[in-house]
Amino acid sequence: MSKQGILQRLFKLQEHGTTVRTEVIAGFTTFLTMVYIVFVNPQILGVAGMDTQAVFVTTCLIAAFGSILMGLVANLPVALAPAMGLNAFFAFVVVGAMGVSWQTGMGAIFWGAVGLLLLTIFRVRYWMIANIPMCLRVGISSGIGLLIAMIGLKNAGIVVPNKDTLVAVGDLTSHSVLLGALGFFIIAILASRNIHVAVLVSIVVTTLIGMALGDVQYTGFFSAPPSVTSVIGQVDLAGSLNIGMAGIIFSFMLVNLFDSSGTLIGVTDKAGLADENGKFPRMKQALYVDSVSSVAGSFIGTSSVTAYIESSSGVSIGGRTGLVAVVTGLLFLLVIFLSPLAAMVPAYAAAGALIYVGVLMTSSLARVKWDDLTEAVPAFVTAAMMPFSFSITEGIALGFISYCVMKAGTGRWREISPCVIVVALLFVLKIVFIDGH
Repeated sequence: MSKQGILQRLFKLQEHGTTVRTEVIAGFTTFLTMVYIVFVNPQILGVAGMDTQAVFVTTCLIAAFGSILMGLVANLPVALAPAMGLNAFFAFVVVGAMGVSWQTGMGAIFWGAVGLLLLTIFRVRYWMIANIPMCLRVGISSGIGLLIAMIGLKNAGIVVPNKDTLVAVGDLTSHSVLLGALGFFIIAILASRNIHVAVLVSIVVTTLIGMALGDVQYTGFFSAPPSVTSVIGQVDLAGSLNIGMAGIIFSFMLVNLFDSSGTLIGVTDKAGLADENGKFPRMKQALYVDSVSSVAGSFIGTSSVTAYIESSSGVSIGGRTGLVAVVTGLLFLLVIFLSPLAAMVPAYAAAGALIYVGVLMTSSLARVKWDDLTEAVPAFVTAAMMPFSFSITEGIALGFISYCVMKAGTGRWREISPCVIVVALLFVLKIVFIDGH
């Protein structure tokens, strides 16, 4: 049997009204829109003290593993990679602000991923997705977006600390500020023109300008993959499994639950595979794949793994099956040999991507019922407290608690689902018994 025949049978291409050529082009398109993660993720995790060259390799490996597994097991055109937002939370908050070692922080990611896997196995995940209100889900994603944008603004030097006003505008004439701003506007303008590789173009252009200005040293294109022994298997499972880390573990689990599930529904809907209730073919297999990928990712030294909304770029040009995800995964394996390029990317070149991700994630605030304060207040509290407290955990906690307070205080307590009550009570107990001591 020909290779085309094998692929037809394996991915049911004819049933989905697509061809090998269309799927391969779609896979290449998806890859180009999300390959920026192999440059951005090492930079972010490097802040936590991790070996950036090793993280570059593990980012490529887990993106390849998760994407290929999604293609083969679930036959969906959805690629996976380390999650933007949770990597920043890990590096800047858990390790940077809280002083937790990166090995222990990786342990928290691992246990959060294990929790997600257990929720999937016991079908609790479906119940949680259905019972946590839209205003809190929107608040969580928007708050993470604001936190990521703030980190991007800080990395570019656009926002700097100030002892009198907490923050202030940086030196607007410096290289980093000008190139960080340029990078952001390149992405925004290209994306508004539906050019899928906007982020990659921005990183390349700002890095080349940085090279011309002497900020970046050219070190070559290709090399053998760097050693990954400094990060693989270095996760501290015992040290992270304590009551003081419970809120962080829960945050990693909860955010990954909504992030990946929401993306899967969004991409399959665009591909015409989801029904009116958001259910899509092989949903169970897809949720298993993203859970297992997160567990594997933390063990080899990357942040939580999630489905990427950039997969919709491949879908938009006709990708319909798992062959798209397999092609994307194979391309990530090839990138492993381009590690010198990753080492050349300066912080300000990636800053524009972080700010742009903030724009995308906060756009969901439009879905909040702002004329209903019992919905608006929890969404606002959740979103605002993440950047202001520099913590995803605190934003989620205060959002759930404020939802219960607003609904109960206005006599609408029947609208509070048991799921929300349980989560809010757990956070209250954390605040009283853990944070209070």
